[in-house]
Amino acid sequence: MGSLSSSPRGFLLVLLGLCAVAGPCSALPLPPPLPLPPPPVMLHESFAGKSEFRTINRRPLESCFNPSPYLSIDVSPGGPLPDEAFVNVTVGGVFRPDGSHWVAMITPSNSSVSGCPLSGVNYVETGDLAKLPLLCHYPVKAQLVKSDPNYLGCRKAACQKRDGSGACKVRTCGATLTFHVVNFRTDVEFVFFSGGFQTPCVLKRSGVLRFANPAKPLHGHLSSTDSTATSMKLTWVSGDGRPQQVQYAGGSRSAASVATTFTHKDMCSVPVLPSPAKDFGWHDPGYIHSAVMTGLQPSQSYDYRYGSDSVGWSDTVKFRTPPAAGSDEVSFVIYGDMGKAPLDPSVEHYIQPGSISVTRAVAKEMQTGKVDSIFHIGDISYATGFLVEWDFFLHLIRPIASQVPYMTAIGNHERDYAGSHSVYVTPDSGGECGVAYESYFPMPAAGKDKPWYSIEQGSVHFLVMSTEHPWSEKSEQYNWMEKDLSSVDRSRTPWVIFIGHRPMYSSNLGIPTSVDPNFVDSVEPLLLKNKVDLVFFGHVHNYERTCAVYQGDCRGMPRKDVNGIDTYDNSNYTAPVHAVVGAAGFKLDGFSIIRQSWSVSRISEFGYARVHATKTDVLVQFVSSSTMEIRDQFRIVKGGR
Repeated sequence: MGSLSSSPRGFLLVLLGLCAVAGPCSALPLPPPLPLPPPPVMLHESFAGKSEFRTINRRPLESCFNPSPYLSIDVSPGGPLPDEAFVNVTVGGVFRPDGSHWVAMITPSNSSVSGCPLSGVNYVETGDLAKLPLLCHYPVKAQLVKSDPNYLGCRKAACQKRDGSGACKVRTCGATLTFHVVNFRTDVEFVFFSGGFQTPCVLKRSGVLRFANPAKPLHGHLSSTDSTATSMKLTWVSGDGRPQQVQYAGGSRSAASVATTFTHKDMCSVPVLPSPAKDFGWHDPGYIHSAVMTGLQPSQSYDYRYGSDSVGWSDTVKFRTPPAAGSDEVSFVIYGDMGKAPLDPSVEHYIQPGSISVTRAVAKEMQTGKVDSIFHIGDISYATGFLVEWDFFLHLIRPIASQVPYMTAIGNHERDYAGSHSVYVTPDSGGECGVAYESYFPMPAAGKDKPWYSIEQGSVHFLVMSTEHPWSEKSEQYNWMEKDLSSVDRSRTPWVIFIGHRPMYSSNLGIPTSVDPNFVDSVEPLLLKNKVDLVFFGHVHNYERTCAVYQGDCRGMPRKDVNGIDTYDNSNYTAPVHAVVGAAGFKLDGFSIIRQSWSVSRISEFGYARVHATKTDVLVQFVSSSTMEIRDQFRIVKGGR
């Protein structure tokens, strides 16, 4: 969830934002940029070019008042950048430190740093209402220089000129900022501005920095291909499109990769106002490689590395296959709406404050060896057309997604936009229209732009649907769901878990509403008819659990077992239990004051659900990511237990 742009309030905010930033400014001619060597042949064109909207939007830069001839901006380390670094950016030679001074990280370095007052539309349309830089191309990161507490008081002073007696005649001020950088392949430049985010004026540029190996294979993450658990797909990113490979099982086996990519021409847009993905937020994705490791055994550990001799190899990673369908038990973690947050003090588009604590908590969870899979059920990275943010998200989840299958469902912030043919016509994907999502997370789906699938692990049959694609009766997805649910072999997988993004039940009073009654009317009867046991959704940024509910009526309430845990007895099935688990990162949502009869537990804390299923028992625990404490738990049992 998270977008207000489809509501009247969002539209008004767009108008207010434009009024707030418009204003006269005078022109400052800039020296021509230094010539750059041509990009490596393995990379595409890294900048989408200047759109007609950008030409209209462009504003001559405000004249910088009395710039100091001593201005400097230095970056350390300044040589070729590693795959991950915390770089120190030091500005110096400033006569008068000002609260409006800021530094941006620009990529690629030839991106426009001119002011574009209407660029705020690109942020607001995806639901991000933060005050962010209004340049003509999205700066990856930005920090106000005053975040260095020594800046405004000039406590980092330098003498630029002395008189004959050695006394300082010209004193200037400086500051140091730290930026977290990951290898997103394109070159980087740090730019020192005055005028604040809304009326930027270039004071000094750092010069171009390049990554040591822009073709390096990075961000490897796993997914299951079927229910046998004898093969696993590995997907990674590289700046090189030539075939690479994954070597696994101690190097005794290998599989070649298939590389795909997409360009800004694949993004959705509208004629008058280009989408962020098409223009303002475009960043070259490099190449997405996938290879399938075969000949594996269920519930076994292996190692792998990926890459090639020409572009380099990843570190060796240990992973574990999930249990095969029909085996006695399975354990998994499930959450939605994670996104990412900076590991430095930077301002970025769409920061999800809980994402770091959740990924770190899940990493600790995995150290127990009791996590077979992870399910991330929509609103994956929240890049929403600001495509470099996919690299930061993939970097964030790599420690967990590289070790067990990372199974995903599509959400509104991956799919919805004009021209995408989504059920909901909102600008929430920023023009990505599912293209980036399906490229980075190839699931065992029905086909291209048909991101629904089912898979079995242990005692559970998982059905993963798309709430963004047509789900009404007689639609292709509806027919598939009906067929899949009716064909489950309950002797092999006694539990059926239904997964999607937008919920059927929520106590959050969102604008627009979080629950679509048409979706409920169409799909909920399928759940009851096929005796679905448990339903997980996201979209709403909290945790909420229901009774066994159908059409708003509680058909079964839990009872406390001997340990005081709420227990639903499905030996005499009444209806599914629903759980919203969208508390993995995005700013938390609250609940309505009036409590519905079907709402059993409501928690507004960052966290995830931990699930363990045997043949006769499913235990679900909602875990707070900040404390690792169990905040809610319940069981569903069969067989008279």
